Amino acid sequence: MNPRLVTRRAFLGAACLAPALVHAVEPFERKGPPRLRLSLAAYSFRDQFAKGANGAEPVMDMFRFLDLCAVNGCDGAELTSYYFPNPADDTLLRSIRRHAFIRGVSISGTAIGNTYTLPPGRDRDREYDLTRQWISKASVLGAPHIRVFAGEAKGQDRASAKRHCIEALEEMGELAGRHGVFLGVENHGGIVAEADDLLEIVRAVKSPWVGINLDIGNFNTADPYGDLARCAPYAVNVQYKGLMRPRGAKQPVATDLPRVVRMLREAGYQGWFVLEYEMEADPFVKVPVLLKEMREAIAV
Repeated sequence: MNPRLVTRRAFLGAACLAPALVHAVEPFERKGPPRLRLSLAAYSFRDQFAKGANGAEPVMDMFRFLDLCAVNGCDGAELTSYYFPNPADDTLLRSIRRHAFIRGVSISGTAIGNTYTLPPGRDRDREYDLTRQWISKASVLGAPHIRVFAGEAKGQDRASAKRHCIEALEEMGELAGRHGVFLGVENHGGIVAEADDLLEIVRAVKSPWVGINLDIGNFNTADPYGDLARCAPYAVNVQYKGLMRPRGAKQPVATDLPRVVRMLREAGYQGWFVLEYEMEADPFVKVPVLLKEMREAIAV
């Protein structure tokens, strides 16, 4: 049994008995040495998943993507929800899961494009429905994690937007937990553009199945490495891009990969280290190069 789950269950029990004494969810407890496992996000081939000119069939689908992951020695594959056929029925999902197993690739997670800052109403109901659908699909796929977004304030005060986000994460986190699936909130602009806001939200969510999807390239702050280090103890998934955009920088700068790996190890991180490629060069050429660099960095 994961000692972290015991700790959080005990925490939730204490919250019921003495809510006035409970202020924050603590970081995940991970015993033993840190361990990073290499995965690749389907988003890295977003253009190849799209239909070509005049409706030509895409050059990439989930089966070919899993083959590519296997050929490049990836332990895992992050199967972004955007690139599944609509509807993606359970028969297809089981076929993809089987193909991944045959190729020796674990499905490390999936990702949805949602907004949790909306007030009660039809729009929020649609966001909840999307999450429910993909919690079920993730369970069929055998995906242990779903990357979710927080969202923007969009005309309401930030306090209200945060409250709505926390409510959504608690309700959806409870459902995700019943399916054995984690929800990872990404540092993806909006109300979580800054580390303090992201940590405030995640600490307030009373669920052992909610954490941070830590995107190494997404803090456009004065001290992105410092902000990443503060969030790393709450990470349930880590995505690596190869470029960062610190505040004030005129151009993106190369990520210090050894520094990132060192930071994750210092946080005791044990989990997926996912390449989410966003550079302009051909991913068929550049992705294998970055995967090799990542593999070498986590092997040291």
